[in-house]
Formats: sequence, structure tokens, C-alpha cells
Amino acid sequence: MMNLALKRRVTELGPWFQNMRLGEVETAPDHFLGDYPAFKWERFKHVVPEDLDGRSVLDIGCNAGFYALEMKRRNAGRVLGIDTDPRYLEQARFAAAHFDLDVEFRQMSVYEVAKLAETFELVLFMGVLYHLRHPLLALDLLHEHVVSDLMLFQCLQRGDERNALPEENYDFSEWAVFDQPDFPKLFFIERRYAGDPTNWFIPNKAAAEAMLRSAGFSVEANPEREVYLCRRGQRPYMVEPPPA
Repeated sequence: MMNLALKRRVTELGPWFQNMRLGEVETAPDHFLGDYPAFKWERFKHVVPEDLDGRSVLDIGCNAGFYALEMKRRNAGRVLGIDTDPRYLEQARFAAAHFDLDVEFRQMSVYEVAKLAETFELVLFMGVLYHLRHPLLALDLLHEHVVSDLMLFQCLQRGDERNALPEENYDFSEWAVFDQPDFPKLFFIERRYAGDPTNWFIPNKAAAEAMLRSAGFSVEANPEREVYLCRRGQRPYMVEPPPA
């Protein structure tokens, strides 16, 4: 018989964006994407070690904590999830308590990660970039302050799916390259996309990978269309200020 008290509490904490299975109770059984994010996790979970062997993990934009809890189940050590939405954090704490998993959750923006004053061996940055007004700043902050080794990254993509590599330089008179569908493009959503006013910038595949490279991350694996396992490295170039 279904635990009615559990069902009632799940309803009180709703609506949920992540479908979590808490015993016989599902938190978002009618999600428009299906069994989300579990079905997506199945496509790329093999790139994350099954035994994280006590490694520290930071989950940015953790929502209800699905990925943070999965990392703890894989024997991660310290796991911290951050999100700006207090309702999601309340859901995450409830889910962690239900499974008796020691995961910490804090209300914090990605722009504030320097305040953590610590680095993490694995950083999850899933489904956040396109909600940001300053996406490259966020990637730079992660590289500078919190990622010590690996980052699992996902971002909504639209447009051409080819992985084009731009040339080193273009003459000021060059126009045609910008009309090529596979040139790195970052689409700006002035009002709404999918009814969400926080959907700001959506890259094509070439732009997503170029942004990662420019922030100093190399792609180790691309197991699913929008998902990348990245390693922190040196930035390939530094932007110099224009001459006075």
C-alpha cells in the first residue's frame, strides 16, 4: 500500500521538475520529457566512475538533487548541491533524508562559487548555462575557483549539430563564414523559450564546445548529444585588452 503521508508531503513540496522515485511515490510522474532525468542519466552514466572513491563533488543547479544523490550512491565523499531556488533545495533535502544520504545543499548562485573557498574533484554543471545572462563568466568562475579536475557539463543545444572548428583568424572583410550553419553560434532569446523567461542563450554544438575550450576545459567524452565530460586545463589563449 502506498505511503499516504509520503505522498502528501511530496505533493506539498511540489511542483517537482525532477522525477524522483521515493519508494512507491514518484515526484513528477507526468513530466513532459518522460522519466526525467533518469532516462537521460542512463545514456551517459558510464562516463562517471562507478566508485568515486571518496572524491568531492559539487552539483551546480542541483534542482531536487537527483544527480547529487547519484554521486553519493557512487561512493563520493563530500557532496554539495547548490541552487538559487529555495523550493528545489527543500525538495533535495527531503529526498536526501528519505534515502539517508549525507548530502549538503545550499542556496547559492553559480556567480558566487568563489565564496565556497574550496575546489572539487568533480563538478556537475548540468542544465544551467542556457539559463544564465553571463554564461562565459560562469564558466570562467568555475575554472578559476572550484573545478580541480573533472566537470560533467550539459547544455540545451539548437541549430546545426556538426562540430566545426573555426580558423585561427578572419579578416575584417570576412562575412560569409557567419552564414555557415556549422559556425559557432549562440542564439539569444529576448523574451521566452518554452515558456521560460530564464532561457537566455542557446548554443549550437560548435558554440558549446568552443565555449568550453575558451574557458580552459578539454572534452574527454561526449557520450550523449548535449553532455560532455571535461577536464580542467590551461586556457588556450587569453583575451588582451584593446590598445588605448
